[in-house]
Amino acid sequence: MELFSLHFLLFLVASLAAYHAVGHLARNYAWLVLLAASLAFYCLVGRWQTLAYMLACAAVTWAAPLALARMDARCKEERAAAPDRAARRAAKAAWAGRRRAVLVAALLACFGILAYLKYWNVLLYEVGLAASPASLGLLLPLGISFYTFQSVSYLVDAYNGRFEPQRNFLKHLLFVSWFPQVIQGPINRYEQLSPQLLEYHEARSVRYDRAILRFCYGALKKIAIANMLVGVIEAIFSNVTTGIPGSVVVFGILLYSAQQYGDFSGGIDMVEAASSLFGVGMAENFRRPYFSVSLADFWRRWHITLGTWMRDYVFFPFAVSRPMRALGARASRLGEHLGRTLPACVANLLVFLIVGLWHGAEPHYVAWGLYNGLVIALADLLAPAFRRANEALRVDTGSCAHRVFCVVRTFLVVNVGWYFDRIYDFGDSLLCLRNTFTNFDASAFLVTLHEDGLATLDLQFLAFAALACIIVFIVSLAQERGVDVPERILGWNCVARAALYFLVLGLIVITSFLTQNVAGGFMYANF
Repeated sequence: MELFSLHFLLFLVASLAAYHAVGHLARNYAWLVLLAASLAFYCLVGRWQTLAYMLACAAVTWAAPLALARMDARCKEERAAAPDRAARRAAKAAWAGRRRAVLVAALLACFGILAYLKYWNVLLYEVGLAASPASLGLLLPLGISFYTFQSVSYLVDAYNGRFEPQRNFLKHLLFVSWFPQVIQGPINRYEQLSPQLLEYHEARSVRYDRAILRFCYGALKKIAIANMLVGVIEAIFSNVTTGIPGSVVVFGILLYSAQQYGDFSGGIDMVEAASSLFGVGMAENFRRPYFSVSLADFWRRWHITLGTWMRDYVFFPFAVSRPMRALGARASRLGEHLGRTLPACVANLLVFLIVGLWHGAEPHYVAWGLYNGLVIALADLLAPAFRRANEALRVDTGSCAHRVFCVVRTFLVVNVGWYFDRIYDFGDSLLCLRNTFTNFDASAFLVTLHEDGLATLDLQFLAFAALACIIVFIVSLAQERGVDVPERILGWNCVARAALYFLVLGLIVITSFLTQNVAGGFMYANF
């Protein structure tokens, strides 16, 4: 069941009708409709056999915080009954150790399931014990990384006492399984999402017009850009040879940058819109990342919820750990800036190594993650040198021209990283990167594309994708300047709105027809 399909639209309508029917009769039980819809959606879109993994993850992250709460109560009782301060400290230390043991056991259970299903096949393949990663037949559950990370955030936050644990398992299961987020995120936080899910939202409080506009905008990105480009990109990178011209590689990588953004952010727009139809707002996951002025800024705009998850649960705990504080103290002898930034640089490398492994255990994903971490770390370390260079050259860092330069520079840096993300063999990634600089050969560009099987139809695909990219660029530029684009469009007269709707819907319908043989799934669905 694709998101832009009659089946999904009927599913949405039926779920909305049931939600409001139950809500009008018994508003305190309307959330049960959302839970039923979420479980049904997971079985329809994914493999129903893999639902057990989600239930297991939800059960572990529901039971562990309740056990922690009982431990806290017992600890308070023992400390209250302790005869002196030493006994109180001993009781506190003993129960703290037990709490950590429960937390570690729950984390190992959640991440153990994820690691086994996601990495065991690849590990056996890499050491030569399997013909291919798929030959072992393990079913990778839909969205397992997303619901695992979301469940773990609930577990850790409950451990840290940020909120009282949820005692109703079904309510917790709804937070984990909420159907708009289960395909490819975003990774929501409990205190932001769960209260909205459990509260009934009347129809008159929902902005259906904005939701429909955002859904169509997401469909435009997904269908008219991502789906239209996937065949051309596959033709370029499916059979990389030593003589592939760098010009062809650059063309393919630029297309991939558009395809991946269209696929991922388009899908997020669609699921955010679907969730808002029920009055439930989810965390934003994209904020025009290709307008970033640095790679660090890019990762604050791209897959935002993964970045904030890594920041809160990996970066900060590691950066302020005792070994990192000691490293910073030693480095400060060589300079205050080095002492302040070196622990953060090491933490960044760890974070992006994990981000690479989150995408997959293959070497090219690890290289992609380390590339991003290394560039950000070097930028932090060399920041004083860059600042002095700008002052010496009298660069106006606040000018529009400098911002454009930074945006273009960042876009190029990001695209170098896409070599390791899209070209699935690490050796081929290095080969293509080398040929980009040593064998660009612009004259062989069109000849090679033709030899790779690109026909007239592919040129039509590129033309439609280019038109959609122009629309997305105009909208993104307006949003970057602070314009509320949906509200602005809804304020137009009916003729102008009708013309825009005709253009966008026509483009979606035409490209849907042209790509009907293209798999319509999302790239991140099996992450």
